[in-house]
Amino acid sequence: MARLEDKIAEIADASLRQAIAEEVAKLKKRTRFGLVFEEHQPEVVPVHGARIRRGERVALRTGNLAEIWRVLSVRDGQVHCEKDKDATVHETFDETQLIVIRRMGEAIYPAFTPIDAVHSLPSPGGRGVGGEGAPHHLLIEADNYHALQLLLFPYEGKLDCIYIDPPYNTGARDWKYNNDYVDGNDAWRHSKWLTFMAKRLRLAKRLLNPADSVLIVTIDEKEYLNLGMLLRQEFPEARIRMISTVINPKGVGVSEGFKRVDEYVFIVRLGAQSVTPTPGNALGSWPIDDVRDFDKDQADDEAPKMIGLDWQTARRRDLSSVRRTRPGQFYPIYVNVSTGLIEAVGDAIPHEQDRLTAKQREGCVAVFPVREDGTEMNWGVTAPTFVDRWKKGYARAGKAQPGKPQPYIIQYLKSGPISDIEQGKAVVEGHAADGSVIAYYEEAGAKAPPTQWNLRSHNAEHYGTKILRALLPGQRFPFPKSLYAIEDALRLFVANKPNALILDFFAGSGTTAHAVMRLNRQDGGKRQCISVTNNEVSADEQAALAAQGLQPGHPDWERWGICRHITFPRLKAALTGQTPEGEPIKGDYKFTDEFPMAEGFAANLDYFRLDFLEPGAVQMGRQFAAILPLLWMMAGSIGSRPEPPAAHAPWLLPEGCPFAVLMQEARCKDFVRHVEARDDLTHIFVVTNSANTIHTLRKEWPRCRLVQLYKDYLENFRINLPESPAP
Repeated sequence: MARLEDKIAEIADASLRQAIAEEVAKLKKRTRFGLVFEEHQPEVVPVHGARIRRGERVALRTGNLAEIWRVLSVRDGQVHCEKDKDATVHETFDETQLIVIRRMGEAIYPAFTPIDAVHSLPSPGGRGVGGEGAPHHLLIEADNYHALQLLLFPYEGKLDCIYIDPPYNTGARDWKYNNDYVDGNDAWRHSKWLTFMAKRLRLAKRLLNPADSVLIVTIDEKEYLNLGMLLRQEFPEARIRMISTVINPKGVGVSEGFKRVDEYVFIVRLGAQSVTPTPGNALGSWPIDDVRDFDKDQADDEAPKMIGLDWQTARRRDLSSVRRTRPGQFYPIYVNVSTGLIEAVGDAIPHEQDRLTAKQREGCVAVFPVREDGTEMNWGVTAPTFVDRWKKGYARAGKAQPGKPQPYIIQYLKSGPISDIEQGKAVVEGHAADGSVIAYYEEAGAKAPPTQWNLRSHNAEHYGTKILRALLPGQRFPFPKSLYAIEDALRLFVANKPNALILDFFAGSGTTAHAVMRLNRQDGGKRQCISVTNNEVSADEQAALAAQGLQPGHPDWERWGICRHITFPRLKAALTGQTPEGEPIKGDYKFTDEFPMAEGFAANLDYFRLDFLEPGAVQMGRQFAAILPLLWMMAGSIGSRPEPPAAHAPWLLPEGCPFAVLMQEARCKDFVRHVEARDDLTHIFVVTNSANTIHTLRKEWPRCRLVQLYKDYLENFRINLPESPAP
């Protein structure tokens, strides 16, 4: 740089010398070490359903979205346009050939349109630890850049884990996001890919909890060096580790004379995020079929250890599970004050009954689920379920707490350990004096995972492709990940987080959400997975559909897209245990948790499409349904997703959901009276332009998060605005 400055000083023309010096100064401010790449032209997104009007930018439905036209006039279904970058080029199209587009930086008004849902339980519950409820997993059909922007509203700084399998930039054309971002012959393909990834990683970083979270990214050899540098550039404060993982011991393809057997996994840890040690050989501590020579120290380290069962406190912990939210889960457990043993279990008492007036039992104290601050909660299970576990030795009275609202800690085993006992995975040694079971796991000592994963269960052909075929007979999807590989990777970071929020914004066939369902089944967790994928049609299908005269946006075209054809059917099949034809899925899950695939999972799935509204449609009373799912997400996706209220309803107060919406400010006093009867609310949304109203209501509900929705309420949720400059 000094040599260049010397040469600039030799320029005789003062103005030219100054101009060049200024440009060099700009260059000196750029990244000194790391990636330097061109920031390419903005991506565009088609706005399905938008009216084609004068001044709009449009593109051909079946053409290249980067070839943009500006509408000059619309008459009798004919659209006269000029080329966006060359006003001398004019052409007229039939209106059905065109679609409105938006560039990055142009405001978009989003709408969440419910497409479908699968509920495994008649009355889905919340995400709290324990209980009979099932978590709501979310599937969002969208361009992931815009989905990430919208997800910032409910989830900024809240995610525990992001797992992504982005395009590898190989030039394959089966599915968009599976390498079709740039032309394989493009000299700028690497910098375009980096631009594509950088924009999404910056949003992902804002979604992650900076105090304790992890980003997991898989990649192959074509971009792993660039990705590694990009991650260090965007996450300078993180601890980053690269893992190699064997995906097919036989090898796939031939590149530069070599068969590829492995891929790479980048682990990006933020804040206090730690690795959970794995028992035994859970993540390939040694190669498959390796014959090891132990020395004495190794043998001692590998010696079996007795690991006791995990007894959980029976009182629910999450504030969404206060009394009245779960009928049948507030009842007395009678503990003998002399022996400290459970003697009986009473029936659930009505919500309006004071617990102190409940039936008493001689020599016993009635124990209810009450926090130290006096907040009445729920037990984790209903009274009949608790009685069943108690009689089998799976529930007990724990430590006495004299003088506290709950005089004894009550403990129980959750369904996972109970299943392990009944299947012989946990060894029963006997019973304690209180009748509770004494059991343990015989495991090799827990150890840190290695930096090379070489496990039979991670074979993508056997446990990715073949599992998908079992779920969706006759369907095809290129290179799905092994279900167990993703499960193992997630377990390292969310095993101790039963309420973890997990995101996959390159969801593909939906393997990540499937893996989260398995983790929840193993330990009774309520982890929630948010999956985002577009609905691009594969190249072969595009050609076939175009030959039939179909275009993107037509129902017969869209049903062949990845989200509708693969992702949702796969997750529905996994959840229900049935193929799309209604037949029980053949085969068993293996490894950590073995059971028939036909059993399905206790979970719920809500499927949305991210749509876009015209600015003129953003009016109070017309488009409330567009943001209602977003409000539900902001309140934790707890309870069944509510339906839009009736026209001109003054408020929305859905049962089982911890939020309320005041839509008619003039009815505020009546609204307050209704809300006072609900002690489970965590969020209150108020449609008003008055800051005074918000200030007044905040005094009424200090324990709730109060959110102002403006009269033109979608203004709250505009996306696609100009990107903030990177730090």
